[in-house]
Amino acid sequence: MATEREKMTAGQPYDQFDAELIARRVAARKQLRAVNQLDDNDQRNAGYRKLIADSGDDFFVEAGLEYDYGWNVHIGNHFYGNYNMTLLDTCPITIGEHCYFGPNVGLYTPVHPLNAMARVKDVEMGAPITIGDNAWFGGNVTVLPGVTLGNNVVVGAGAVVTKSFGDDVVLVGNPAHVIKQIDNSPAGDAAAKAKWPEKLD
Repeated sequence: MATEREKMTAGQPYDQFDAELIARRVAARKQLRAVNQLDDNDQRNAGYRKLIADSGDDFFVEAGLEYDYGWNVHIGNHFYGNYNMTLLDTCPITIGEHCYFGPNVGLYTPVHPLNAMARVKDVEMGAPITIGDNAWFGGNVTVLPGVTLGNNVVVGAGAVVTKSFGDDVVLVGNPAHVIKQIDNSPAGDAAAKAKWPEKLD
């Protein structure tokens, strides 16, 4: 029989008042409070990496990381997160390589029922969030449950991403929508190199 943790991670209805889940949320708050107060960058980020499920090389987050469990946070190589990043990881949050998040970014996997009686009875579920490689999120971006974003996606400051999008797009607004395709072809790379030759040689 599945545990409440297993049901939660799978996106099935689960009991948020399960003893294991409550204990983990309490422990997470205590651990994060201690690590968030560390001024030394190396110490703080080593502390974060011990608390989440997995992270790649070259991981850096400014102070202010928050999450529910940490069990379901998976971050690839070369990640940068600015201040006050919130990852509500009822379900898995998977972030690819070379991703950069501005301040006050929130990725939220919990799902609450539209039906009021179900909410009154504390029915809880979730849906995973997956972010591809090379993402760049501006400040105050919000990503809602069940969203998958492809590779090379740029999300403008303040956007609320309510549905999934593919590769090579710029998203803005609430709800977020595509305003531009990004040229990541060899021709596009050549144009970028012409603009920033000292950076891309």
